[in-house]
Amino acid sequence: MSEESIPAGSINWRDLTVADADGLCDFYEQVVGWQREPFDMGGYQDYCMKDADGTVVAGICHAKGANEGVPPQWLPYITVTDIASSIESCKALGGKLLHGPRNAGGGDCAVIQDPSGAVVGLYQG
Repeated sequence: MSEESIPAGSINWRDLTVADADGLCDFYEQVVGWQREPFDMGGYQDYCMKDADGTVVAGICHAKGANEGVPPQWLPYITVTDIASSIESCKALGGKLLHGPRNAGGGDCAVIQDPSGAVVGLYQG
């Protein structure tokens, strides 16, 4: 997740979680020019993807370990001030908790589904 302070309500990160993160890194390196930087997940590597300036812009992750069960799609994470409260509001308003909450990137994250079926991540740093 991002290191700088991002205001609540802002998108602070984006991940893609798939069965073959290695192969997908190859795809994005050739299609958009990103470069991968391995990120140790304790027995395997996920990847931080860097743009031409060397800025980390996204993550590409294996659908295992901490990311098992995360939907295979680009997933934006939105900063919230209280992840537990946001999850409870989600459920009360007809949404679902799909994954988490769990610790990641120095904070806590969760994946929710809104009443329309759209999926988004929540992050509290």
